[in-house]
Amino acid sequence: MSNKNNPLSPHLQVYKWHISSLLSISHRIVGIINFIFIILISSILIFLGTDIQIFSKSLIGKFLIVSLCWSFSFQILNEIRHLAWDMGYGFDLKISQITGILTIIGSFVLTILFYLI
Repeated sequence: MSNKNNPLSPHLQVYKWHISSLLSISHRIVGIINFIFIILISSILIFLGTDIQIFSKSLIGKFLIVSLCWSFSFQILNEIRHLAWDMGYGFDLKISQITGILTIIGSFVLTILFYLI
C-alpha cells in the first residue's frame, strides 16, 4: 500500500482482451445500433412514403439491409450463447472461446444466407 505509482484499476494498455469481453462490448453496441437503425428505417418508410421495393434496390438500402441482417444475426446468436450461460452451460474457458468464435462466424454465415435467400 505504500507504493502510490500503481494504477487503481487495469488500464487498456495492460489489460489482455479476451473474446468474451470483446463479444460482450460488441453485443451492447450492436443492440444500440439495431435500435437506432429500426427507428431510422421506419421513419424513412413512414415519413417519406418510400416503397420498400424502391428502398431495397438502392445501394444505401442494400447496405442497410445487409448490415441489419448481420447485426440481428449476431445479436440473436450471442443471446443464445447468453441463454446457455444462464442455464449453467459453457462457463469453461475453452468452451466460451469456441462459442464466441462460432457466434462471429455464424453471424456472417447467416447474413450471407439471408442475403442469398
